[in-house]
Amino acid sequence: MSAFLAVLGRELRLAVRHPADTLAAVMFFVLVCALFPFGIGPSPEILARIAPGALLAAALLAALLPLDRLFGADAEDGTLDQLLLCGLPRGAIAAAKALAHWITTGLPLLAATPVASALLNLPTEAWSAAVAALALATALLSLLGTLGAALTLGARRGSVLLPLLVLPLAIPAVIFGAAAIEAAAAGLSPAPFLLLLGAGVSLALPLAPLAAGAALTSE
Repeated sequence: MSAFLAVLGRELRLAVRHPADTLAAVMFFVLVCALFPFGIGPSPEILARIAPGALLAAALLAALLPLDRLFGADAEDGTLDQLLLCGLPRGAIAAAKALAHWITTGLPLLAATPVASALLNLPTEAWSAAVAALALATALLSLLGTLGAALTLGARRGSVLLPLLVLPLAIPAVIFGAAAIEAAAAGLSPAPFLLLLGAGVSLALPLAPLAAGAALTSE
């Protein structure tokens, strides 16, 4: 556990010292949501109708931005080799990377969710459901993205392959997350859809880091 916390702490310190990736993800998320009123017009009804899907799609695309550097930067300077020799299981290293990505990217996106929701005219009673849905969806993307980053490490044009590999796997997160927000906006309970999202996270939580660790072994 101490080695896991050491790897996690290192990732968080690096993110604090170099906040450009986090700021880029948050700005991308907000700007994409701000473009919708210009693209489809300022009609409040239309904006509220597309808001759930737009929020999920924009957040997941924004969370993808730092993923290509998740292992790449460490592989370039030799740090990854040291991590693999530190005695910590490779799956645990991948899990620490995934958790650090969610803390440094997912949590800031959650903080920006009310601003994005207001830009898309999402009813205020659905804001809490939007935050919950994005929390689970970004957690799932962090796990899947860590696996994708490990699989594409060292590949030519890995930054292009990574979204093509991860986004199709994240489609259920968009579907269930948007459905949860729509249910809350309609005055219904979003719990069934949030539980389905939680089930996806629970399934990916043990499997994705193990698969990512196996991919790192083969590098």
